Amino acid sequence: MKILLKGLFTIIMLTGCFSAYSQRYISKQDFKREFLEDINHIRQRGCNCGVNYMPPAPPIVWNDNLELAAKGHAKDMADKDYFSHTSKDGRNLEDRVVVAGYYFKGYRSFAIGENIAMGQQSIAEVMQGWIKSEGHCKNLMNPAFKEVGIALYHNYWVQDFGGRQPFTAQEQKMLKSGQYKVIENK
Repeated sequence: MKILLKGLFTIIMLTGCFSAYSQRYISKQDFKREFLEDINHIRQRGCNCGVNYMPPAPPIVWNDNLELAAKGHAKDMADKDYFSHTSKDGRNLEDRVVVAGYYFKGYRSFAIGENIAMGQQSIAEVMQGWIKSEGHCKNLMNPAFKEVGIALYHNYWVQDFGGRQPFTAQEQKMLKSGQYKVIENK
């Protein structure tokens, strides 16, 4: 009986370890695909974020610059042992996405947001946590966000959102002629 229990325990442990291991080492394309499918499925149907119903929102696409910003922040948190939207050196999300090449100059509007998590073992687990958190859920459902980049580094997950709306052809014409002026709000 002891041998049977020990064997069963070993199988359970190996299965659990393999499951966590395989999730961590899926291909980059599968990582992107799975996240985009999960996010866009939720955005397509709408959901409750806390007590607030968030109506369906347009699908988002992957952005490599946002992924680069997310990777940098996840690595920084892991390397420096902290968990915050503000880096230990004082950089915030805007600082990180701009350094990663996600610029806002030349766009009519610019929106960014970030979800972070630590310790989850799979995409499904981290998404479930973000959906259950009102603020994270609102980021997932924000119709202003059109793009996303996500990274996992050790146990740190970072999901950076962005939305840029270009000027229309008419607005570009008016800007060139001097009829329009761009005023930046910071």
